[in-house]
Amino acid sequence: MSSARPPVVIDNGTGYTKMGYAGNYEPNYIVPSVIANVVESKSGPKPKDYLPDLDFYIGAEAAAKPQGYNYDYPIRHGIVDNWDNMEKYWQRCIYQYLRCDPEEHFMMLTEPPLNTPENREYTAEIMFETFNVPGLYIAVQAVLALCASLLTKAKKGNSVSGTVIDSGDGVTHVIPVSDGYIIGSCIKHIPLAGRDVTRFLLDTLRERGENIPADEALNIARTIKESYCYICPDLVKEYMKYDKDPSKFRKHEGITPKKLKYSIDVGYERFLGPEIFFSPEIFSSDFTVPLPKVVDATIQACPIDTRRALYSYITLSGGSTMYKFFPRRLERDIKRIVTVREDFTQSKYPKLQINKIKVKVVTHPFQRFAVWCGGSLLASQPEFLGSFHTKADYEEKGPSIARANPVFNQI
Repeated sequence: MSSARPPVVIDNGTGYTKMGYAGNYEPNYIVPSVIANVVESKSGPKPKDYLPDLDFYIGAEAAAKPQGYNYDYPIRHGIVDNWDNMEKYWQRCIYQYLRCDPEEHFMMLTEPPLNTPENREYTAEIMFETFNVPGLYIAVQAVLALCASLLTKAKKGNSVSGTVIDSGDGVTHVIPVSDGYIIGSCIKHIPLAGRDVTRFLLDTLRERGENIPADEALNIARTIKESYCYICPDLVKEYMKYDKDPSKFRKHEGITPKKLKYSIDVGYERFLGPEIFFSPEIFSSDFTVPLPKVVDATIQACPIDTRRALYSYITLSGGSTMYKFFPRRLERDIKRIVTVREDFTQSKYPKLQINKIKVKVVTHPFQRFAVWCGGSLLASQPEFLGSFHTKADYEEKGPSIARANPVFNQI
């Protein structure tokens, strides 16, 4: 099976959607996953730019719209929550941004782990019925992230095995992948992600009395998070460093869209914000298990013959793993947990020779867009096009063909 035109790869995330053509190294467009629909009102005035057939906007255009529009995030925690708005969102992605005819391009979409089969069927119906695409592949985000890491790091061997930590704006998953197969029963979900870091950062700044413009508070907190935050090795020592060296404090200045100037002092928040991944009790009383313990528990729940490979290749994916020193801290904490277990076993069985487990957290150039890049690299390979569900398959068997995708063992 071949296609004259490159497949389209769309990675729909809770916060942002990455889209582009297969074969590229980075997405052509990165658009916020928000849609603005005109408010239906018979008596009230319509917005000045109202057009009957174009009564909605997505991304930055949606965020810039004045009153008279309803705002909706069609994806919540990685799962499609509003299918009508999702169909409109895809329409704008294809026609307005990518400017392509969907009937001429194979389509690769992504889904979170443990997505329901019904959601895949809805997706297939929309893609084949509404957009009339010639081929569709719905890939699990973790597998694509692992493929992006393996293909860029040139790991020896053909085994697609490793542990993926995928942390975006709305949700964090720890997913073990063995020989291209996701070990679904061992996936762990963490209710902490980038949006929680932003809110924690904002609350901390407000508690300290910083004057933050209310209408731009979240955007300012997000900018501070992305510009100044990092992971520290030890909280107490980091506090002491700041107390001894005032130069570590930063001043964030800017102007709001309403031309109001603001100035915010950024101090302990620089390391306190992303610390919620390693000390979640400072943010939430409902979830208090640190990320390294979740990763260790995930791998320990997997079949025993897969664990060494899962420990030796822990790869990161998503914007919330981009903090400075994040891989170093994660690797150190997981090593400590594994070492304690090995020392306990050695003390219990002194004569036993233990083959130490190697723990390695891997970073790669496409970490921020790992899911999209993995999809782009895979979909650009001619032999992989045979894994797509075709329009003929859909017409013969119906949307149930999307309930399962052909799984690959080798790249």
